[in-house]
Amino acid sequence: MFSRRDLLAMSAAGAAMVGTSAQAASFGNPDEPPQGAVNATSPGSLTDPGPQNPALAKQFPSVQSPPATDVGGLPMDWASFNNAPKRIQNGGWARQVTVEDFAISKEISGVNMRLSAGGIRELHWHQAAEWAIMTYGTCRITVLDTQGRPYVADVKAGDLWYFPSGAPHSLQGLGPDGCEFVICFDDGHANEFNTLLVTDWLAHTPPKVLAKNFGVPAEAFAKIPLHNLWIFQGTVPGDLAADRAAVARHADAPPYPFVHSLGSSTPVKESSAGSIRVADSSNFKVSTTVAAALVTMPPGAVREMHWHPNADEWQYYIKGKARMTVFDTGPNALTTDFAAGDIGYVRRNLGHYVENVGDTELQFVGVFRAPRYEEVSLSNWLTHTPPKLVAQHFNIDEKLIAQWPDNSPGVMPKS
Repeated sequence: MFSRRDLLAMSAAGAAMVGTSAQAASFGNPDEPPQGAVNATSPGSLTDPGPQNPALAKQFPSVQSPPATDVGGLPMDWASFNNAPKRIQNGGWARQVTVEDFAISKEISGVNMRLSAGGIRELHWHQAAEWAIMTYGTCRITVLDTQGRPYVADVKAGDLWYFPSGAPHSLQGLGPDGCEFVICFDDGHANEFNTLLVTDWLAHTPPKVLAKNFGVPAEAFAKIPLHNLWIFQGTVPGDLAADRAAVARHADAPPYPFVHSLGSSTPVKESSAGSIRVADSSNFKVSTTVAAALVTMPPGAVREMHWHPNADEWQYYIKGKARMTVFDTGPNALTTDFAAGDIGYVRRNLGHYVENVGDTELQFVGVFRAPRYEEVSLSNWLTHTPPKLVAQHFNIDEKLIAQWPDNSPGVMPKS
């Protein structure tokens, strides 16, 4: 059916195709068909003549022009409090990102809240456990454990609190300018706008029952709010010691504190490239369902390639600019940009790294629905595998492998 000339032509065309593919599949650009701007030779391949939102687009350079090593279609791992609607009331505001807004975030939902000086998040409790990190100002917290033991404390920027599921609590901003904090619930569906509020319960209980329950006349409840308060303006709390003395009546103290000073704790990893501080049930005893790592990095530093085997990672970016790449089987690789107020998410066991791509310090906190913090370092694994075996995988000299970090540094400096 084919002449010798046809067969030779077909063979030559096939060889040319193979040669083109071989050239495209190179270090830093392994994919077929070739991807990335480096492979776009026609002028129209890099332009975008359609409708534009330049202010938004410039915040995501890695989405506008992904690295040539990105491949596949991982789900979006970026969300932000910056575009989450605020619920504002006299005394403060709150905004949230749940799984309804951020489909990948099934294990954790997040809330960003601000309370004025004296602003009160009313007495309430949740179906999920509440973990929080203070990012600004000071706040007074109250909580009661399941044994009826009360706890009152003041928390400052860098401090954490943890309230188990069902533990009743309150939050109030202190002087001079109240506070701001980020809450994580150990359930992606948990909703700050739908909590169990004490004012709602009393308003929906017959006055005769209230009288019997509290041992006072029903008329004592004639002026209770008929609608919940949620956040409202109160007076600035007085002396902490006085509040502690007032709640201690006929009650023991809980065995462990409900707060932890993560920001001022001793780092588990620290070098000129940055630091990592960890809080989990080993040093923050009450936090039995949530672990966290606070990462601080100078410009150019890289959070080393690693993964977490026991939980998804929910990230909150406190300051600076970051770029993160997440790797999954497939292969799939996705690179995304983050700034202060943004949220990142990495599913358990997926390899990832984070770069500080700004000119200021980067700080973010990783939150995990797990009792303990766990991490596997890529370089630590490879340097504790027989060198000859590793060398055969990557076609490199064993002497180079001996130079790789073998102590899980956590953060690597700018090269």
